[in-house]
Amino acid sequence: MSYDDSNVFAKILRGEIPSHKIYEDADALVFMDVMPQAPGHTLIVPKAPSRNILDADPAVLAKVIPIVQRTARAVKEAFVADGVTVVQFNEPASGQTVYHLHFHVIPRHEGVPLMPHAREMEKPEVLAGHAEKIRAAFKS
Repeated sequence: MSYDDSNVFAKILRGEIPSHKIYEDADALVFMDVMPQAPGHTLIVPKAPSRNILDADPAVLAKVIPIVQRTARAVKEAFVADGVTVVQFNEPASGQTVYHLHFHVIPRHEGVPLMPHAREMEKPEVLAGHAEKIRAAFKS
């Protein structure tokens, strides 16, 4: 299948849909997941179009992975997490539902299970507060 530029992440990248941004540069956008599996669940989306890792340009991956790492460190610090889960899905059989390459970074605490992803959207004021905490850790 080819890339469809009407996906929700392409719309966020173009500014057609608002997001709670944490970090942005020429290569990627980092923002809050609106249906978080844990407080602080963050997404990293490369600006270059690709469906997933299977068709992504290796040069794009080389630029994005350091941003994923930096985000993971900031999320872990901001939420005083015991660990962090980094997830990336490819095609429907894997659970991919948005067909624009993206990485999930989810802070984890011992003994606390993840919430289901496709549930109610988080309140915007909660996401804004979480984004601010992560932005502060991103700078350190």
